[in-house]
Amino acid sequence: MTDFSTLTGDFFGFEEQLSGQEREIVTRVREFLNAEIAPIATEYWSRAEFPFQVIDGFRALDTAGLMYDGMSAHRGTRLLTGFIALEIGRVDPSMNTFYGVHTGLAMGSVNRCGSPEQRERWLPAMARMEKIGAFALTEPHGGSDVAGGLETTARRDGDAWVLDGAKRWIGNATFADLVIVWARDEDDGQVKGFVVEKGTPGFTATKIEGKVALRTVQNADITLTDCVVQEENRLARANSFRDTSDVLRQTRGGVAWGAVGCMMGAYEAALRYAGERVQFGRPIAGFQLVQDHLATMLGNVTSSLAMVVGLAGLQDRGINKDEHAALAKSVVSTRMRETVALAREVLGGNGILLENDVARYMADAEALYSYEGTREINQLIVGRAVTGLSAFVR
Repeated sequence: MTDFSTLTGDFFGFEEQLSGQEREIVTRVREFLNAEIAPIATEYWSRAEFPFQVIDGFRALDTAGLMYDGMSAHRGTRLLTGFIALEIGRVDPSMNTFYGVHTGLAMGSVNRCGSPEQRERWLPAMARMEKIGAFALTEPHGGSDVAGGLETTARRDGDAWVLDGAKRWIGNATFADLVIVWARDEDDGQVKGFVVEKGTPGFTATKIEGKVALRTVQNADITLTDCVVQEENRLARANSFRDTSDVLRQTRGGVAWGAVGCMMGAYEAALRYAGERVQFGRPIAGFQLVQDHLATMLGNVTSSLAMVVGLAGLQDRGINKDEHAALAKSVVSTRMRETVALAREVLGGNGILLENDVARYMADAEALYSYEGTREINQLIVGRAVTGLSAFVR
């Protein structure tokens, strides 16, 4: 069996809950990340470019299809896919976003909302990462209120649909082969999903410049102008925003796992630095205030990891609800923000240098904190569940 080194940040040994085969898969992912991603993460983040050469390495891992029947050599649990997200996030949150958009949002939409024929048409190539997916829901004027305020329209025209509108913040969209576009049917007012393939006339994706977080992720502004999509590319089981929400319910938990990875990476970087940095004649790891910071960070990581492990259990039993994923995302991303800030504090002035990694984690944490549901929206989802009263403004 492959040697499996436990994570420094997994203080309570949660990964021991994985089966032997699952631990071997996580080990392969970890080895790939250490060899291929860690050495280049900061360079590509700094240049705001995507390292396309690593896709072959991801493909060789055979993990993209773990959650979908028949799409991988091993059918994964949510616990396994969660630990994979954690592993990628602790090395490079940008790369985890790329991976999560493809395997979770895009593949999840096809799997949850596609017909059997559509799943057979697209999922195998996506699982092999021969075709990369994107998920286009957010709009220039629609973020938290996109469920009721979706402006992109779909008009039936014979055997085709005509899409018009705009999308914003769409990860992977500049190079994706398949983009899941959510649009409101002009006829019945319901939100429907469409698979727009690369090269479709009327579809343009322009890279968003000037980001200070997740810079490696190729987010795009999408414009749809008389974009014709055939009926066979309309996701057959996406007939209202409730179907869209079913996809988001599953992926929001994955974002929480990635946030644990981000704060774990920052904690581990701070711990290494504290052991190496000498002040007043000894390593700062021996100073009381530094140890206080490290203990607080580790407590945040451990409690957050416990929460997402619990969420994975609910998902694997099929009893998870919106409020479970919402609470995990809200709490974990808040703890992440505190943790990456403490890591920067441990490094002092050196914490703002990209060469020490913590600055990258700190910047990326801001994006993770906001996407797939802001803290405030997730708190209201939980509040509605526990009180039976909705505080959402309509």
